[in-house]
Amino acid sequence: MLRLSCALLLACTATLPAAAAPAEGPSRTFEARDLFSLEAATDPQISPDGSKIAYVRRSGDVMTDRMRPSIWLVDTRSGEQMPLAAGPGAHSQPRWSPDGKRLAYVSSGEGGAAQLYVRWMASGESVRITNLPDAPTSVAWSPDGRHIAYAMFVPAEGTKLGSLPPKPEGAKWAEPLEIHTDITYRTDEEGYVKPGFSHIFLVSGDGGAPRQLTFGSVHDNGPLSWAPDGRTILFSSNRSPDWAREPLDTEVYALDVAGGAITALTDRDGPDNQPAISPDGKLIAFTGFDDKRLGYQNDVLYVMNRDGSGRRALTERLDRSADSPVWAADGRSIFFAYDDQGTRKVARVGLDGSLRTVAEGLTGGAQDRPYTGGSFSVAKDGAIAATSGSAMRPSDVALYRAGDKRQLTRLNAELLDGKRLGEVRKLTATSFDNRRIDSWLTLPPSWSEGQKVPLILEIHGGPFSAYGPAFATDNQLYASAGYAVLSVNPRGSTSYGEEFANLIHHAYPGRDYDDLIASVDAAIAGGFVDPDRLFVTGGSGGGVLTTWIVGKTDRFKAAAAQKPVINWTSQALTADGPAFFARYWFGTYPWEDPQAYWNRSPLSLVGNVKTPTLVVVGSEDYRTPVSQSEEYYTALQLRGVPTALIKVPGAGHGTIASRPSQSAAKAAAILAWFEKYKDGAPAGSVAAGTD
Repeated sequence: MLRLSCALLLACTATLPAAAAPAEGPSRTFEARDLFSLEAATDPQISPDGSKIAYVRRSGDVMTDRMRPSIWLVDTRSGEQMPLAAGPGAHSQPRWSPDGKRLAYVSSGEGGAAQLYVRWMASGESVRITNLPDAPTSVAWSPDGRHIAYAMFVPAEGTKLGSLPPKPEGAKWAEPLEIHTDITYRTDEEGYVKPGFSHIFLVSGDGGAPRQLTFGSVHDNGPLSWAPDGRTILFSSNRSPDWAREPLDTEVYALDVAGGAITALTDRDGPDNQPAISPDGKLIAFTGFDDKRLGYQNDVLYVMNRDGSGRRALTERLDRSADSPVWAADGRSIFFAYDDQGTRKVARVGLDGSLRTVAEGLTGGAQDRPYTGGSFSVAKDGAIAATSGSAMRPSDVALYRAGDKRQLTRLNAELLDGKRLGEVRKLTATSFDNRRIDSWLTLPPSWSEGQKVPLILEIHGGPFSAYGPAFATDNQLYASAGYAVLSVNPRGSTSYGEEFANLIHHAYPGRDYDDLIASVDAAIAGGFVDPDRLFVTGGSGGGVLTTWIVGKTDRFKAAAAQKPVINWTSQALTADGPAFFARYWFGTYPWEDPQAYWNRSPLSLVGNVKTPTLVVVGSEDYRTPVSQSEEYYTALQLRGVPTALIKVPGAGHGTIASRPSQSAAKAAAILAWFEKYKDGAPAGSVAAGTD
């Protein structure tokens, strides 16, 4: 294995564009070192009068190997920018006071736990108004601007079993036992869960001692919505006694600020989230659905009366998931975001259900793969601030007003204007059942018409998510190395309607395999691809399908399965969503129908695998636990299939590419693996550690 590691490292440095010999001028292609220079806009918050937008600007920092978040202000008329909270630490969650004269935000700039700050815009002075033990979230101003509500984790004393004799003074004993009693005892975001619960607090906008408003052994989270009279805060929570085993069964609650009384406004089997109260205080908008235990269900936008009566759906006919409702200032319509065929849009729906799209082209802050995403906010005059990008540029801040779109920032112009990026083209394929399957093909920067190049099929995770025409560093790095990259939305992908997504309900992986292969064949038929040089990779759900594919076909020269699920029985009982996966993705527990779990496990096909397969996983992945990757790696080793196992130190499932150096190293290793097998397995090779 030592020989393998050395060989792989050498191959990485030879393959990665950034490692090439220094040129006399700057490189014209996208390369690994560029990951440290990229920037992206997130969380744009437009002032009430529409004159300014505060947004979070994520910038690469080569010295700390992190994406550093700062808060910037952009003038919507002139486009002039200025930093508002920058420097050491992380700065996030900018939120305008109702009169637009102050801006609250969260910062760890002074060290320790992140704190809540308020900036007086006229004077330019910022003041820390809290001294909290943990970071506040879901920041929300009261209507009169006198208070700020937020949510925060409150530690609790964990379960104790037994006792120890007194420890002598100065003795150094082992750490105390870790005792877990919750069904979800670790998460990919937090690691092993500390005892405690998140609750809602209130603090003066001028600073002072905060007051805790909610209590109990439940989690109360945001977003938070104040009633216009300032007496009530709306929030969503699962406060039922069996909340840990019913993860989706949230309700909308009304919290009396003065007395602390909590009243449930919804009561159904299914999630009710994101409450937002109308400007006159008479109606509440929220998202959710009646839970049918399907793998995927659209979030529908509803409105109901202030007391919870009169619930009615506004977007049921849209057949897309509604997200982030925001009331128009006149209270006659609601803005919301939705994904449609791989792109995010903002629509405005009237209380009569009439709907029109008012913004398109939103993109998110994630950069390694081209997932749909993006966020927005709305001024009193209806102007929309949103994150917007393209397949050629990460997200910037854009202003949408009266049907016109104006881009206000160009964060990566100096870096990317001088680069030849891989062109991205939309392709469609027809699958076995005549369904249209969308994909986006990234071509090498040097590609010319009629040239046939090697292809990487890159599969998204979820599986209930979607790719679209968004900037992706992995795809551009692969393209710079001479590969075309195919990003496909097979059945199960969101943004194509509930029926399309649920074609894989209790049948994943399955016929989504056919959609992926049909898309590869379409790229070949289009004259872009060398059919004898096909490669496949994907992460999470894409890792599942990568291992499923190599168990079904030998068409691909090599594969790289990233953070895959290999054995559904062990995954369902070790992942961080044990109350979800079995109930929603299988309908039974593993001991009730073990054959169903085995039939859908890629491990069941490992006896067919001949394709050299790299396995990549974060060392602290609790969503598709490390043991899943280790199982597959060991099975391939025992069979003599060329393989290698890569662990990304300190990385979880969702953070495997969050540090620029690790994102670059991961892409480099995958390219090196593919290069190694571009012309077939090396002579005399049996397993990866023996050549």
